[in-house]
Amino acid sequence: MNGEHILVLDEGTTSTRAIVYGADGRVLHVAQKELTQHYPAPGRVEHDAAEIWDKTLACAREVIGQLSDSGVGGAGRIAALGITNQRETVVAWDRQTGEPITRAIVWQDRRTAEMCATLRDGGHEAMLQERTGLVVDPYFSGTKMRWMLDNVPEARALGERLALGTVESWLVWKLTGGLHVTDASNASRTQLMALEGADWDDDLLGLFGVPRSALGRIVDTAGTVGTCDPELLGAPIPISGLAGDQQAATIGQHCLKAGETKATFGTGAFILTNMGETLPRSSHRLLGTVLCQQDGRRTYALEGSIFVAGSLIKWLRDELGVIRTAAESETLARAVADNGGVLFLPALAGLGAPHWQPDAKGVVTGLTQGTSRAHIVRAAMESMAHQCHDLQAAFAADGAAWTSLRIDGGMSANDWMAQDLADVLALPVERPADIETTALGAAMLAGVGVGLHASLEDAVAMGSASKRFAPDMDAAVRSGRIAMWEAGLKRHIDGV
Repeated sequence: MNGEHILVLDEGTTSTRAIVYGADGRVLHVAQKELTQHYPAPGRVEHDAAEIWDKTLACAREVIGQLSDSGVGGAGRIAALGITNQRETVVAWDRQTGEPITRAIVWQDRRTAEMCATLRDGGHEAMLQERTGLVVDPYFSGTKMRWMLDNVPEARALGERLALGTVESWLVWKLTGGLHVTDASNASRTQLMALEGADWDDDLLGLFGVPRSALGRIVDTAGTVGTCDPELLGAPIPISGLAGDQQAATIGQHCLKAGETKATFGTGAFILTNMGETLPRSSHRLLGTVLCQQDGRRTYALEGSIFVAGSLIKWLRDELGVIRTAAESETLARAVADNGGVLFLPALAGLGAPHWQPDAKGVVTGLTQGTSRAHIVRAAMESMAHQCHDLQAAFAADGAAWTSLRIDGGMSANDWMAQDLADVLALPVERPADIETTALGAAMLAGVGVGLHASLEDAVAMGSASKRFAPDMDAAVRSGRIAMWEAGLKRHIDGV
């Protein structure tokens, strides 16, 4: 094995990053570039896959260059490469040219809502949830792939040359010069693989009309799947860790035992509870997903997804103009004693779990002449804890009650929000010193994949210390907040 460092490509919704870790978990070098968001029509969100590749490669080369010293090439000091990615986003490309044939459809995109309604009306949702662990919603990759096949002429015309995949598939293809794979955690988000199945499911492929030939081979999340073209990065670096961003964050938060739970507050918010080898089943519209796979053996998770979290703060800043910086949201939340009677339902991209209302719209109620921008911002911030409380009840009803919550992601740096979560959930909340646990999880997987660490349990040494927030809210205040939220939510859902 060459070197002892781990290179992680962290492919987010709004940016791409390359990070070099030491085997002990220290972050040595970071490079980051923003990604262009394309909104061609209401409800549609797209990325340029060529831009994703170009900027990811540039970031990787930048951090490898920073590693070079004493005449030793930086790539030669890297033992493994891990990739973690925005899930459900679909890329379509030509196997012959290696170039995308259309823009990628991003996980937030809602264009397949009508297709999903047809599937539900046709009585397919119960079967899909039983087999894949997922509800019928535009969020998942299967209907996105079908939309491309129906609406991008070149997709059908390419025949066997067509490749479809999530973002990690696209990056592996480009890094290796033509290896088409997807890891089990990402495959479990497509609705084309049964949770218990090792391969793509023929019945599901038939239902969605997606050809098997277009899809990559399903591989482990930890273990070498290929090597990088040395002309790209300077050495044949093994690609040995692949995972969707939320699964990677769960591993990076060291939720390795059944029952351990994390919440990542990024563009959206995603809560996962480790279910061990127990196949996750939900009666409350939570999602069953593959957490990780090693040597063909799977660990599962139960998941709840909130579509709007950090993107709400961005919207308050860029579109509503009530804050100048993201950090100002905490200052304003502290500037008033309460929400002043304002309720903010942030359904800017529909409502996720456990409601799954793709057509829901955002609502702000309770405005008076006494309402200030601080009240509006505080109500928006409070919506994070209330959405998590809805999920807390659903998880408990499905037999996965939370005993504590580990949080991460950019928005979790807000101390006010972390304390509000502890208060509304009536649970201790823990936040690691390094809140970028998604990339850390990918590094842990990649390190295990090449033998730098014997197991994920051993790789826990790569983690950081954490800060703890204990519940400290009067019970009457808490119950009043929850009652106000539930009444407002019911009015809105009943009206959708």
